[in-house]
This record gives sequence, structure tokens and C-alpha cells, in this order.
Amino acid sequence: MIICGGDEAGRGAVIGPLVIALVAIKKDGEKKLADVGVRDSKLLTRKRREELIDEINDAASEVLVDMIYPEEINRAMESKISLNELEAVRFARLFDRLENHPSIIYLDSPDVIAQKFGARVNIYSTKPTIVAGMKAERVKGEKYTKIVAEHKADARYPVVSAASIIAKVARDNAIKELGSSLGIELGSGYPSDQKTVDVVKNNLKNPEFRKNVREYWVTIDGIKQAKIDSYF
Repeated sequence: MIICGGDEAGRGAVIGPLVIALVAIKKDGEKKLADVGVRDSKLLTRKRREELIDEINDAASEVLVDMIYPEEINRAMESKISLNELEAVRFARLFDRLENHPSIIYLDSPDVIAQKFGARVNIYSTKPTIVAGMKAERVKGEKYTKIVAEHKADARYPVVSAASIIAKVARDNAIKELGSSLGIELGSGYPSDQKTVDVVKNNLKNPEFRKNVREYWVTIDGIKQAKIDSYF
């Protein structure tokens, strides 16, 4: 029996990509994940997350990663497409790439109503799926993947915790590479990081930097307004 977990990193960031990851594993391999210390990436140090990458890859049947860059996020926002919708589309595409056929996929849901995110992924996936907690017609004899979308799934299911670690490490590496290519120390890329806020303030006129910024975040609006106010 194959199960799968999905999670993201960088959802609330102002710089850099939103990273999503799927980890597929045999059901009896979940215990190995828990035994080596896999848990919600937010509860682990950066060093420990990086140490666990090899353990996760060894235990998993498949590990898939995708990045949603700020330019795509900005276009979606301009078109009134929510981040939840965009994330669901990309999770569905990533799920469709799986070579294995998982019986269940657990997703950490960003929607207020957790099942709604599962329904979004169900709509966009080309594979036969049903959403836990929602009525659906089943075709006799056809294999289905059950989508279980829950809040805090990264704390409940080791396979989702593994996906959260994969996504977080991939995003950390992406931010490091971006900073090196721009020649700028970006900090974490989150608006809670003063270094990041200062970098955004000082580089809004740099087009290469600007395309890596999420234009429709409240943080950006605040920085733009502060610059306008400084003229008066």
C-alpha cells in the first residue's frame, strides 16, 4: 500500500518561490520516518532538516518538488485567482506526475474549510480521486486515490511532515541561490524578517530583483506607501 503526503513552504513569503512537495512511501515505511525524527519542518532547525533529506529520500518511493515563482503568483493575483486555487492546480499537476498509485494522499490544507482544498485538487487532477468527507460516485473496479485534506496535517502524518521538510529545504536553497545571483543578502524572504523588509525597501527600482517579489502582498503595499509618505 502506497500513501502520499503533500505540503508547501514559502506561502507567506514576500521574496522567492512558493515550493510544494509530494512524498510517496509504502505504508509500513511511515514508522521509519517517525523513528528518524521526521516531523513538522517548523519544529526543526535548518541543520536538522538538511540532515533528514537523505533519510526521507531513502525511505520514500518517490519525492517530487515544484516551485511557483513570484511572476506566476503575481499574474494569478492580477487575474483574481487565489493563492489557494493556484496551489491546488500545481499540487494536482504534481500528483498526476506520480508513477506510483497511492491509496491515500494527505494534504496540509490552506483553505478555511479544510476539505475545500481537497475538492480543488480533485477537480484539477486527471487521475481518479475522491475527497474524504465528501459524497462521490465511484466506478466499480476502478482504483481511486482518496484525498484527505486537513489543517495541521504536517503535525499529524509523518509523510506530510516529510513533504514539509523537502519543501522547506528546497525553498531555503532557492533563496540562497537567488541571493547569490543577485549579489544581495535576502534574509529569509519573509515579511517578519527585518533584513528582508529592508532589502525590499532598497531594491524596488531594481528590475531583476523586482521580478522575484510578490507584488500583491500587504508588506509591499506598506513599503510603497512609506516611500510615498517620505516625500512629504
